[in-house]
Amino acid sequence: MEQKRNPAMTRATGAESATLAAFASKLDIAEMPADVLERLSDLFVDWIGSALSGKGQRAIATLEDFAQRMGPGSGKSEVLTTRQTTSPLFAALVNAAASHISEQDDVHNASVFHPAAVVFPAALAAAQEAGASGRDFVAGCVAGYEAGIRVGEFLGRSHYRIFHTTGTAGTIAAAVAVGRILKLDETAMLNAIGSAGTQAAGLWEFLRDAADSKQLHTAKAAADGITAAYLAAEGFTGARRILEGAQGMAAGMSFDADPGKLTDRLGARWALAETSFKWHSSCRHTHPAADALLSVVEQHDLTCDNLVRIVAHVHQGALDVLGPVTNPQTVHQAKFSMPATLGLIATHRRAGLEEFDGFFGDSSAQSFLDRVEMRLDHEVDEAYPGRWIGKVTVYTKDGRELAGRVDEPKGDPGNSLTPTEVDEKARRLASYSGAASPEEMNGIIEKARAIAFCETVSHLLPLNSEIGKGAESGPSGCRP
Repeated sequence: MEQKRNPAMTRATGAESATLAAFASKLDIAEMPADVLERLSDLFVDWIGSALSGKGQRAIATLEDFAQRMGPGSGKSEVLTTRQTTSPLFAALVNAAASHISEQDDVHNASVFHPAAVVFPAALAAAQEAGASGRDFVAGCVAGYEAGIRVGEFLGRSHYRIFHTTGTAGTIAAAVAVGRILKLDETAMLNAIGSAGTQAAGLWEFLRDAADSKQLHTAKAAADGITAAYLAAEGFTGARRILEGAQGMAAGMSFDADPGKLTDRLGARWALAETSFKWHSSCRHTHPAADALLSVVEQHDLTCDNLVRIVAHVHQGALDVLGPVTNPQTVHQAKFSMPATLGLIATHRRAGLEEFDGFFGDSSAQSFLDRVEMRLDHEVDEAYPGRWIGKVTVYTKDGRELAGRVDEPKGDPGNSLTPTEVDEKARRLASYSGAASPEEMNGIIEKARAIAFCETVSHLLPLNSEIGKGAESGPSGCRP
C-alpha cells in the first residue's frame, strides 16, 4: 500500500534524533529552573498516588502475577502495589500499568501524552537497581519528559487517531529517562532511542470492547524503554534516525509529522512545566466538558432532574477516542464515555473513583447515556491540542438553554493544583486502594519531595518482608 507523503518531512535535516539524544545525555539538574524542579516534585507525588491506586484492580493483579512468574523473585527494584522486589524491567512493567488504570495520571496537552505513567516507573526502577543519586534520578525524569513530549508533538494529530501516543512516544521517553540515569553518552543514547522506537506500539482499538490493552501500553512502554537503554549501555546499536528516517516512526505512523518539534527550544522551553494534572477520574478528553457542565450546574444550582439534554462541544480527538464507547460495559470503559462522565457530574458534581465505581448501580447517572451528545466545534477543534477548551449547552426542563465554558480545565498550568492539593490527591488515591496507610503516605510524600537530595534512590514503601520490623519509610539518605 502506498504511504501518503508528508511534505513537512522534507524539512528533516537528518540530525533531529541526534540533537535530542545529545541534549538528553548531557542534561544536568544544575541547568534546570527552580519552577521546573518544583513541578517535577508535584508530578512525582501525583504519579505515586496514581500507581498506588492501581492496587487490587483486576488487570493489575494479572500483570503482578505475570511478573512473579516471568521475572526474578527478588531484586533491587520495588513493585509498589505488592511491596515486593524484582528486576527493573518487571517492576517498571507493573508500576507503569498500575499508574495508568485509574485515569488520574498527568497529561501534556499539546502532545496528548501521559508522561508520568512511563517515565517515573522506568526511572525509579532503574535508579533503585543502579543505586543512582537523587540528582541523576531527577535529571533522568526531566530528560524523559522533555524527549517524550517532543516526540508526541512531532508525531502529530494523525498519529493519535490510531496510535496511543503514551505507548509510542512513551517508549522513547522511558528509554531516555533510563539512559540518563545510566549515564549513557550521546552515541549510546541515540542507540537507545533507536531501539525504543522500533518497539513502540499501542493502538486504540481496545476501546471498542473494553479490553485491558491501555495498561499494557504503559507497561510495555516502560519495560521496552528499560530494555533499550540497558542494551545501549552494553553497546547494542539502534537505528540512528528511527524518528525522522524514511522508514522510521513518522513514516509509518503519521501523515502530519513535523520534524522541527523534535528539537523545539531544547534547554529554553521546558515542556515538563506545561504538563497538566487530572482532576476527574476519566479520560482527559472528557474533562473540559465536565468542568464546563459543572460551572453551569453550580451557577444555576441544577439537579440532574432539571436537565433534559446536554451537548458537549468538542474537538475531533475527543470524537475519535470517546466516540467508539457508545454503551460502556465496565468501569474503565465508562471513563471513556462522555455521557457517563457528564452523568456523574450532573448527579454528584464529581466524577471521581468512587462515583465511577458506583456508576452501574446509579440509575440517575446512567440515564444520561441517552441525554448527552458530542458535537464537533470549530473553535474547540482549532485550539486543540495546544488548548483544551470546554463548552457545553444545557437544556433544562423549564425550557432554558444554558451555555457553559472553561478555557483552562482544572489541572492545566494556568488553573493548576497547588502542592497541597497534589498531596491530598495522592493520599486520597492511596486510601482508595488501601495500598498505603495515612502515616506511610506522609513518609512517602516527604521522601518524594526530597528525592533530589537523596544520596541513593531507595524504596518508597516498606517491603512485605520488612513490615513490623521498624523499616524506615522516611527520606533515608536525604538532606532537607
